[in-house]
Amino acid sequence: MDGGFAFFDIVFFAMVAAFLILRLRSVLGRRTGNENPERWTTRTPPANRAELPDNVARLPERGRPGADAKPVINIAPGSPVDAGLTQIGVADPTFDARAFLDGARQAFEMIVQAYAQGDTATLRPLLSDEVYENFAAAIRARQQAKQTHETSLIGIKSAEITEAKMDGRTALITVKFVTEQINVTRDADGHVVEGDPQHIATVTDVWTFARNTRARDPNWSLVATSDNA
Repeated sequence: MDGGFAFFDIVFFAMVAAFLILRLRSVLGRRTGNENPERWTTRTPPANRAELPDNVARLPERGRPGADAKPVINIAPGSPVDAGLTQIGVADPTFDARAFLDGARQAFEMIVQAYAQGDTATLRPLLSDEVYENFAAAIRARQQAKQTHETSLIGIKSAEITEAKMDGRTALITVKFVTEQINVTRDADGHVVEGDPQHIATVTDVWTFARNTRARDPNWSLVATSDNA
């Protein structure tokens, strides 16, 4: 009989352990803002940066001071942005503003890189239908003109949440990105037709991301872009 009870204890504790592991995974998996790495995480560049194609967005080397700085949330209590983020938190208790902003920065890098490469397959799941069509049309026009676009993303100087609100069940967050970039367009012969490969420009982009808080998909989509400061 002792052997039977021992066997029952082993099975019981194994079931308890399995239950706790599943619960832990469900909790951890809901607060990172990084549930789908293909959507939110940039791919690690080659160790030898000379191997990168000319039109790949070159990001700051990992390990450089500030290259991996965590986003800072500077939002005044009681401000419209603070109220909007609170509303989003009520609609989706798993929402975390800092994790969102970190994911938005990485999404920005991915989208800039994919656009420079003409990689519509990567762009498709990151963008709303309207924004995707605009990006895809620009890529098609560039290809028809036999032009290539090169973007070197030197670094993201700042990323700031400027607006947050709920529209029905949809959460909308606007982020202002201030970046340093080199943008060059070349013709079929490699001649520069727009931009300056030696000039680092400070670029301001205002992007709005959206997510249906009732949907099981935890990912955000880019639904609007502008270059207004």
